[in-house]
Amino acid sequence: MQSKKTASRKSETTGRLILEDGSVFQGVSFGFPSSVAGEVVFNTGMTGYPETLTDPSYTGQILVLSFPLIGNYGVPTEKTIANLSQLFESEGVRISGLVVSDYSNQHSHWNSGQSLSHWLNSHRIPALHNIDTRALTKKLREKGTMLGKIEFSKKPIDFYDPNLDNLMEKVSVKKPVNHGTGKIKIALMDCGCKHNIIHSLVNRKVQVTRVPWDYDLNELNFDGLVVSNGPGDPKMCRQSILQIRHTIERDIPVFGICLGHQLMALAVGANTYKLKYGHRSQNQPVIEAGTNKCLVTSQNHGFAVDNNTLPRDWHPWFINLNDGTNEGMRHSSGRFRSVQFHPEAAPGPVDADYLFDEFLEVICS
Repeated sequence: MQSKKTASRKSETTGRLILEDGSVFQGVSFGFPSSVAGEVVFNTGMTGYPETLTDPSYTGQILVLSFPLIGNYGVPTEKTIANLSQLFESEGVRISGLVVSDYSNQHSHWNSGQSLSHWLNSHRIPALHNIDTRALTKKLREKGTMLGKIEFSKKPIDFYDPNLDNLMEKVSVKKPVNHGTGKIKIALMDCGCKHNIIHSLVNRKVQVTRVPWDYDLNELNFDGLVVSNGPGDPKMCRQSILQIRHTIERDIPVFGICLGHQLMALAVGANTYKLKYGHRSQNQPVIEAGTNKCLVTSQNHGFAVDNNTLPRDWHPWFINLNDGTNEGMRHSSGRFRSVQFHPEAAPGPVDADYLFDEFLEVICS
């Protein structure tokens, strides 16, 4: 008589991750069995996969989680206030595909509403487990981020480079949306904005107008501009760069976060470049330039600002302690500043949360 364990193995759907260098990793499906292609990147965070998978910055990417056990606390039950998620960083799962080592079929957490597998299937996101993610991560570190594809039998697909597209068009709001109330009016350029950036501002009693990535800011009355995170190559976003440059010329305070930091750099005449494999985790240490003050930060980016191209009166603000890359810049006036990491966290430490307070102080000064 066939055992239940043997029958379960026979019913498993298998798939494979194929990298552009020809490497093949065989795995077992625990998501939606549909072939996808994108850029393969890795994240070294130990927890926080619900927030990570809903981060719009991962649009177009196949995500490898280096922490070996994934899914053991399931996915939380959604909570929405004023049409804004309280637990996820956007309205849906943003990654193109997921790759892990050991997927936990059993999940347990006081706030768990469903399994990770069920959640991924409901959003039609493919996922593979039983893959040596240590070997895969080492390959991506040594050779650099590569294009890849998750394929299932009889469903071949071509490689796809998301950095050749303007991904912000896919993740930005289509028209202005208002959040919160207060005397201070913040324009939030949505380049793929994480929800916790909005929460971080609204919780400080300010009025936030979230606008599309290419919105004409001349049509808006605001006291300060926040430029959000988002996916892809910042050089694909000419309209955003021009709007930021014009806002700086009007002497309106600006604060850039992640992709917003890169866009600000391009707006003032600096250059950006692609990192070998990027920074993606909740344990990235940075130091404030000229001080001994260190922060542990949440990060998710594949491009960086070239320190050597910063124009006069612009200075490095934070530096990555792992590789020395730029993690922030600010103008000598103090009115324009940006950081490569995520002060809003979600997931990750809240060491840098005070930067929102500093920006509001600049507006009020």
